[in-house]
Amino acid sequence: MSTTTTANRTRIWAFAITTALASTTLAGCAGKVAPSSAMSAEQARVALAKGKDPRAVESAQAAVLASPRDAQNRALLGAAYIQSGRFGSAETALGDAVKLGDTSARTVLAYALTQIAAGHNESALQTIDQYKASLDPANYGLAMVLAGRPKEGIDVLGRALRSGENTAKIRQNLAYSFALTGDWRTARLIAAQDLPANQLGQRLGEWAVLTNPQMAQQRIASLLGVKLANDPGQPAELALANFPSTQMLADEAATQNAAPASASRPVELASASTAELPPEAPAPSASNTSSAPTVALTLPPVEPRPASAAPIATGGKFAVNEVVEPVPQAIAKPAAKIAITHPNRTKSAANAKAKKFLAAFERKEGNFNIQLGSYFSQDDAEWAWKNFHRLHPELKGSDKVITKAVVKGKTYYRVAAGGFARNSARQMCSIVKSKGGDCFAYAGTRVLPGAISNGTQVASR
Repeated sequence: MSTTTTANRTRIWAFAITTALASTTLAGCAGKVAPSSAMSAEQARVALAKGKDPRAVESAQAAVLASPRDAQNRALLGAAYIQSGRFGSAETALGDAVKLGDTSARTVLAYALTQIAAGHNESALQTIDQYKASLDPANYGLAMVLAGRPKEGIDVLGRALRSGENTAKIRQNLAYSFALTGDWRTARLIAAQDLPANQLGQRLGEWAVLTNPQMAQQRIASLLGVKLANDPGQPAELALANFPSTQMLADEAATQNAAPASASRPVELASASTAELPPEAPAPSASNTSSAPTVALTLPPVEPRPASAAPIATGGKFAVNEVVEPVPQAIAKPAAKIAITHPNRTKSAANAKAKKFLAAFERKEGNFNIQLGSYFSQDDAEWAWKNFHRLHPELKGSDKVITKAVVKGKTYYRVAAGGFARNSARQMCSIVKSKGGDCFAYAGTRVLPGAISNGTQVASR
């Protein structure tokens, strides 16, 4: 791969992963006032866009530390790790993002790629299969091939080709897939449709090197245009297990004979079931080369989080941009960007379900609250309230309830919406969960564990 090509692909990847993060250790921040999660995330995005990978990693890690249960921050950290060639750390960060609710095609695809790079093909196949409805055929087909199911992947690409998606991207991904299975004759015939004769042999030679079973990481690195680096792993301080999970807080609450406390974004989470409400139905779950065209998996460009609007714990703006080598000038044309490109924009089953709930939802007033999240600062809690309103317009007219609490020596600011009748609270929580969030309802007169008596602020609708 030429130096120019490498630089171009790196720049493309940097803009593709719009959100990011540093080579200095987390401990280096000791004794200083830690920046807010939003500020660190923005610094990470800027660093990624400028190709400053160590700075991007550092800032993204700081964002995660400030808001450890924010799925978007975890996805951003994964993007920064990928750009730095640290696939093992990226697999951990992206896996955490998915666990926290970011099941967008962008994050799911990136997660599957890092699993493949790590040699965890079975896990990658499970990820791809679970979220395949959100992936476009070119992405889905090639990912299946790379994860060890070449026949299925080739079938997907072939059907896309026959159904009218006869693009260079599909053709080259299909050619590469045949090469990986050892069918070099077919690979040559298909690749020749987009490659000049004087480049065809070189391209097939490059593919031949990458077909070695021991080259899993190199295959993914080549597709994404990044350089592999030594990976010490994600810092232990950022492990998701270090922060209270839904079950942990529910167990703690149970020991105090009180309702569980919830947290969507930072660290406190609670299950949606409560003693006050009857059981509700489970919510649905929200996926060295030349400049000639080559196959590549595209990871989502991460768009900056607006100052006043961004997802809290569900899908971030981290989207996969095309990461491809440009088509030679002689045959340059827009269609010849060969890569797993922007995810299919079709609405997920979760969003469809949410819309169904929304259409039937009518809030009735009462004395029940619904807890939506828990944060480390008052500012973050206020910011989260605005974003919950953006994500869930049906909250309009509800009371803003922010409660200060201390749990196991840590201070949290819980964000809840008040003024719901019992059934309306339960239905509203179903809507929130169907979009991948966390929520539980409780009587407004009930004091949750750790709540400070004079620490509740209520803003009337």
